[in-house]
Amino acid sequence: MNSSYLLIGGNEGDRQAALAEARTRLETAAGTIRQASPLYETAPWGRTDQPWFLNQALLLETSADAPTLLKTLLHIEAKMGRKRLEKYGSRRIDIDILFFNDAIVRLPELVIPHPEIANRRFVLEPLCDIAPDYCHPVLHVTVRELLLACTDPLKVKKL
Repeated sequence: MNSSYLLIGGNEGDRQAALAEARTRLETAAGTIRQASPLYETAPWGRTDQPWFLNQALLLETSADAPTLLKTLLHIEAKMGRKRLEKYGSRRIDIDILFFNDAIVRLPELVIPHPEIANRRFVLEPLCDIAPDYCHPVLHVTVRELLLACTDPLKVKKL
């Protein structure tokens, strides 16, 4: 089995219901959620003229390899109405692979670890709740250390 840390989030419609639906779909199609952070309300990153997001970090146990997991996640997003119209735009659901085991993956369609982890407080806060001692396989520091060093000023509030 493989372990993958994911971040789910969205800022359209009933955000809590969308995250709950995403968790259900993940367990149906991708594997077993072993850990889940609390929900966080977060200021939008990249485009600030949109509603705040709800985000949650998950630890998913899966039999899929990383590229197959990505295809499954994109399928779940599409089934939930995700349309990729603009970068950093509003969306009902977004599911990102943060880490996959200790793998370093560099493919045109998939980069693991997620390249922006260290720069995004809205990722690090919930991830630190479930994996504070996980060591980033490229940067060789823990999630807790990344959070302490993060300079992202955007607001992140635990619900």
